[in-house]
Amino acid sequence: MTPPRDLASRHQTNTPSHDLEGAARLAIEAHPEAGGVRVRPRGEVDLGTVDTLRHHIDRCVAAGYKRVVLDLRDVTFMDSTGLHLILETDAAARAAEWELRLIQGPARVQRVFELAGLRDRLPFVEAP
Repeated sequence: MTPPRDLASRHQTNTPSHDLEGAARLAIEAHPEAGGVRVRPRGEVDLGTVDTLRHHIDRCVAAGYKRVVLDLRDVTFMDSTGLHLILETDAAARAAEWELRLIQGPARVQRVFELAGLRDRLPFVEAP
């Protein structure tokens, strides 16, 4: 599959949040890889930035990628809206028969999944 033009031409797409404050808190890189795309948010995933991440994942799926790996290693903070986005994305992937995989973030991010009792329910994989 040919990656979307904007992902292929730069190999890395930085998508800052829509507002200036959010832009300082979240950047997103997407790297096409065999069989899919790796989406790597850097910074905070919260009420002010979650729509940017949602839009980026939706763009990758609309471009035809059948596997999206959401790499959380560079997420510095995630609140319940970030958790809700991941749950929605997981449900959408199952319903539309594309694959979502998650690479675990730092301890403070993983703690959100553990407190919600969702760590074992979500498709976490080992980092490459």
